Amino acid sequence: MVEVFGKKATRFGFGEALIELGKKDPKIFVLGADTAASVAVSGFGQQFPERFINVGIAETNMLGMAAGLAVAGYIPFAATYGVFAAGRPWEQIRTTICYSDLNVKIGGSHSGLMVGPDGATHQALEEIAIMRVLPKMKVVVPCDFIETKKATVAGAYVPGPLYIRYGRENTPIITKEETPFEIGKANVLRDGKDVAIMACGTMVYEALMAADILEKKGINARVINMHTVKPIDEQAIIKAAKECGAIVTAEEHQLMAGFGSAVAEAVVKNYPVPMEFVGVNDRFGESGEPFDLMIKYGLKDVNIAAAAEKVLKRK
Repeated sequence: MVEVFGKKATRFGFGEALIELGKKDPKIFVLGADTAASVAVSGFGQQFPERFINVGIAETNMLGMAAGLAVAGYIPFAATYGVFAAGRPWEQIRTTICYSDLNVKIGGSHSGLMVGPDGATHQALEEIAIMRVLPKMKVVVPCDFIETKKATVAGAYVPGPLYIRYGRENTPIITKEETPFEIGKANVLRDGKDVAIMACGTMVYEALMAADILEKKGINARVINMHTVKPIDEQAIIKAAKECGAIVTAEEHQLMAGFGSAVAEAVVKNYPVPMEFVGVNDRFGESGEPFDLMIKYGLKDVNIAAAAEKVLKRK
């Protein structure tokens, strides 16, 4: 049975971590794009107004200013909704930040379908793909509130550009303060030998629930929290492929070029095994209640369990 330690939105983990960082390190600087309260960075602005800028709805300018602050020796965090943080200023991120390997951290809030009623325009379902394709960029997708705090603190001191993806809705807390976290190193949350379920972000909880469903059918599933999509933990993937012989990936994101594709690249290169993929299949989101959308788009535990049973037939 999956152990849950409450519910809290991952965006608050990002915001709390920034305040902790700000107290200890005068180099921490935060930029917002008229969404500071929504993406939980307004608290930093209240405590450190001299190190906070609201640029308005001008994401391209925000990333350009962050690049300048990085050149001046600061550690800037630029945060807004993920679809706008990654999509609108993509060329500036590519050419100004990544090409120069600048120390800019980008917070992409309101990820995936869980933005719900805001609809397709505000649902970020493509940014893992467009961020991980950029040379030098690191991509982190923490699974809960506690892990988002850890990822933000750790990310501050990983050299170069880094994208942190987090969400708006309250989601289950499934890790503890003492749970290990290291950027680039996956965590096995549940051991198993029949099939490996690899997930990132909100889908880690669903993957654990899916393992419970499979256990009742006599299937022993390993669940791996792949919180870092880039650089991905190839050793954990290879080990799972060898020991389990089949893999299912789960992500709240487009299937094409996303997290599952990153895992597949490592699998086919090192130790090919059958794979199945759970995610959004080449379609936009829509308005609706967040958890209703997760059901409609096939992003629930039952979908992961069904994918596991399907892949086992090809093992």
